[in-house]
Amino acid sequence: MTDRELDAAGIGDPALRAAYRHCRDLNARHGKTYFLATRLLPVERRPAVHALYGFARWADDIVDCLGGGAGARQRAGALTELRRSLDEGLRDGHSHEPVVLALTDTARRYGIEHTLFHDFMSAMSADLTVTDYATYDDLRGYMHGSAAVIGLQMLPVLGTVVPREQAAPYAAALGVAFQLSNFLRDVGEDLDRGRVYLPADLLAGHGVDRELLRWSRDSGRHDPRITAALREFEALTRGVYREALPGLAMLAPVSRPCIRTAFILYRGILDAVAQDGYSVLHRRAVVPRRRRAVVAADGLLRAVGARLRTGRPARRPAPPPAPTAPTAPTAPPARHSAPGPHAPAQAVSYPAAEEVG
Repeated sequence: MTDRELDAAGIGDPALRAAYRHCRDLNARHGKTYFLATRLLPVERRPAVHALYGFARWADDIVDCLGGGAGARQRAGALTELRRSLDEGLRDGHSHEPVVLALTDTARRYGIEHTLFHDFMSAMSADLTVTDYATYDDLRGYMHGSAAVIGLQMLPVLGTVVPREQAAPYAAALGVAFQLSNFLRDVGEDLDRGRVYLPADLLAGHGVDRELLRWSRDSGRHDPRITAALREFEALTRGVYREALPGLAMLAPVSRPCIRTAFILYRGILDAVAQDGYSVLHRRAVVPRRRRAVVAADGLLRAVGARLRTGRPARRPAPPPAPTAPTAPTAPPARHSAPGPHAPAQAVSYPAAEEVG
């Protein structure tokens, strides 16, 4: 199946094929929900998505999982080396690092704006020194680079039925919604890494601080104040999903089943957290396997139907002559990467959004 994907995408160079395979393996191993959704894309588009995920996963692992007992200096050094490799790869298309080689090839093929990758690396660097966020606006500034830009990177690969800049705010919002879901699910694990992503003012509004979170994590005991804060963060996250929803209908029809499936499964993390009594400080909430299977089966039917309606697979993009031909929109300023949780989405003309259940 990997060879079929690479052949369909027109990737023939042996070193490039090996790099893309490496990224695909990272996706399959670490991003199970994301990988499942990716299987619903047309075969020729999958390698690019694997490359984007593989690079993001690699950088995130440097920040969170680099070796046993690696200190801040070692992590910072590894991240600096990755940034140097990225800069070189984007400049000349060559790199000894597989994830960078695949990423830069994808950026060239799809004309992805290089600023999006630089903003992502800046957010990863912030994780080395920033341990909490005072307000939701502050958190959104971080998530521009850590999440919103991922949605913007994906747009050229997925394709749109409206001008790309019209779909961009919704793609950015969906990236943020996915990350907010992960923040809620991973409160305990992030606390062990010394980080609290839930805004301090939201926590304080319920009488919660880092010390109370630490007490709950260490003692295994619940506190109604923590539950109330987590419930508010869940409601905030659901609001961002509602903002992102209109963007699904703006995507190319053959890409919608993939993103719709990811939308439902990531939003399902919120349901799992609530059904588990907001016990995220004590264990990780998971979407039930049966639910995942039902959503995946529905996505497969929708994907087959979309491909039948188009009549033939989408063409793969022809690599542009220069490695830096930015056609994707430049990412907006950090705090405006997507509509805020209480701001209405910009009124636009788009096909009626499909019902997402």
